[in-house]
Amino acid sequence: MAASGIALATMMGLVACSSGGSEDADGSESGSTTAVPATSGAGQTITVWAMNGDLKDETIAAINAEFTKQTGAEVKVETQPWADIATKITTALSTSTPPDVLDLGNTQVATFAANGGLLDLTEYKDDLAQGQTWLAGLVDPATIDGSLYGVPSFGGARAVIYNKDVWSAAGITTPPTTYDELTADLDKIKAANSSTDFSALYLPGQYWYSGIQWIWDAGGDLATASGDKWTSGFGSSESQKGLDEWKEFQNTYSSEASRTLNTDEPDQDQLFADGKSSAVIGNSNDVAQIIKANAALKDSVATFAMPGSSGSDQPVMLAGSDWGIAAKSQNQELALQWVKIAASPDMQNTYIYGNDGWVPNSTEGIDKATASSTMTDVNKSFFEAAKNSKATPASAGWAQLEDPGIKQFFQSIASGSKSVADATSQWDSTVNEALNNG
Repeated sequence: MAASGIALATMMGLVACSSGGSEDADGSESGSTTAVPATSGAGQTITVWAMNGDLKDETIAAINAEFTKQTGAEVKVETQPWADIATKITTALSTSTPPDVLDLGNTQVATFAANGGLLDLTEYKDDLAQGQTWLAGLVDPATIDGSLYGVPSFGGARAVIYNKDVWSAAGITTPPTTYDELTADLDKIKAANSSTDFSALYLPGQYWYSGIQWIWDAGGDLATASGDKWTSGFGSSESQKGLDEWKEFQNTYSSEASRTLNTDEPDQDQLFADGKSSAVIGNSNDVAQIIKANAALKDSVATFAMPGSSGSDQPVMLAGSDWGIAAKSQNQELALQWVKIAASPDMQNTYIYGNDGWVPNSTEGIDKATASSTMTDVNKSFFEAAKNSKATPASAGWAQLEDPGIKQFFQSIASGSKSVADATSQWDSTVNEALNNG
């Protein structure tokens, strides 16, 4: 694992708290934290790798300006394209002069931490959080074997996107708040739209990002870790219950043709825009794409968080990014200060949400965003959904399961080519091998 800690003895003015505190629910220790050092960096420059399409230039500039104000150091920002980024980051982290700070997809952190490329940030966790409760879908995948290797940057969640006009024509004037209300509403939609290529809620069988919400809602897990051993959770009774409910929902409300498809071919946003579906599960970008495809729907699109049969909203898989610091960085103290500024409540509220429109990295940030005058009803559902978020297993081996493995797993259940019991039995073996040998 990445080398942890920084030589602190030579740092002036550093405040360190004593160890031995009680353990919090997230695995951190209360009262056991080290303050991020206030290091002077006059005449120095750190390098930050920012991913294309993540934070806007104005947001990065604001973080850099505050960083320079506090430290005197400058920042060199290198914007990276997504193509082959994992290979490029792996190579960069192995050099003696890597970028100091890296913008990492939240599910990528485990891979680079396992390779020893990222600095262990555990002792600074409380100070970096700055009194905020980080979203589980961002901090959990950045926490490997109880140690923190990434600081939450921003998130994006999924909710139900629906056509108010189509629902109103079926006699539905308010969005459902329970699973029973949702299925009853979709039954009305089906009755009012009998075309075989119409979906009350288009939910393709390979769309595992939404499918796992049913597993989590039923109390299941994708996998659990005990020490250094991972155990797949797809075959548990809770997960199988969730998969049974997902199959029933998918087969009932999505077109038969969708059982072996993903969201891209045909594009689910285009289907919605063309009137072939009254609802989809997607993120805020899907709303934008729907309106782009059919501008007449601008005032017809609405959203709500996906209710679960558990009685609460379904947990969602949070997309987003974390900031990592290279283990071989020559400017670790300055990198820590930059990341702390980027994660601060002020930057999160003013820029991550206010300028970029992303979900902030904490529940407190979401509350402030949703209470603001700029929050629209359409966007609010995505922010509320993000509060109840989870993540894929924080194992370097998970990435190899996503394509095509888990897509085929869900497709086999949706299409009926395998029973839930048979599919999960076989998939558990695949997951165990990947996570424990990855």
